[in-house]
Amino acid sequence: MNQNHPFHLVNQSPWPLTTSFSVFTMLMGIIKWFHLFNPDLFILGLMLTIVSSFQWWRDITRESTHQGNHTMKVAKGLQWGMILFIVSEIFFFFAFFWAFFHSSLSPTIELGLNWPPKMIKPFNPLEIPLLNTLILLTSGLTITWAHHSLMENNFNQSIQGLTLTVLLGVYFSMLQGFEYIEAPFSIADSVYGSTFFMTTGLHGLHVIIGSTFLLVCLIRMYKNHFSSTHHFGFEAAAWYWHFVDVVWLFLYISIYWWGS
Repeated sequence: MNQNHPFHLVNQSPWPLTTSFSVFTMLMGIIKWFHLFNPDLFILGLMLTIVSSFQWWRDITRESTHQGNHTMKVAKGLQWGMILFIVSEIFFFFAFFWAFFHSSLSPTIELGLNWPPKMIKPFNPLEIPLLNTLILLTSGLTITWAHHSLMENNFNQSIQGLTLTVLLGVYFSMLQGFEYIEAPFSIADSVYGSTFFMTTGLHGLHVIIGSTFLLVCLIRMYKNHFSSTHHFGFEAAAWYWHFVDVVWLFLYISIYWWGS
């Protein structure tokens, strides 16, 4: 069908519906896991979400790379969509930082009029948290290296930089998992435990999502899906990763260093 406009009118797709159903199943599975200590429904929902996401990404990759539907006008719309998504994520984290500072700047008598509360032993900010800060700052450099190499048509260095970024993201998640295992307090230990694990855990989830985002871009780069002028998928992943880096800096300074 011929068209006389630069926009991309998407075809009918089952993946938004199946993804919504899969995410709903996964969230119900989390509730069941927490109350009945049975993760079966969560695992089923997670597997369905991964399958639906894979199929959806495949279709979008096909539309942009092989069918040429992502014109300059469409790419501009996608850029604004990603910018607004990141802005919404900023306000999401803002709510958790608000909860943290609301409790820490004026601790109530239930907390012993003290922050951290009585009997809470916080993490040493100069140990794993500092190492994770260096890891994320380094990953910000490697993703920038990969991006500039791609714009200069240096695909070898772009692949090297992106591979290093993915490895650093995985390393960060492993260290944070180890930190959680060794934590001397839990999410049930007063508002300190709640705000600490909710904020750092939400950020950790974003690191896992960002690492997956970058891994998909790395696979696409191996398949020569990107060029120096047509690589918004990679650019969006880089924006997201820089957002994750900046949030961690605020998180480290406020919760790990000042809050301890």
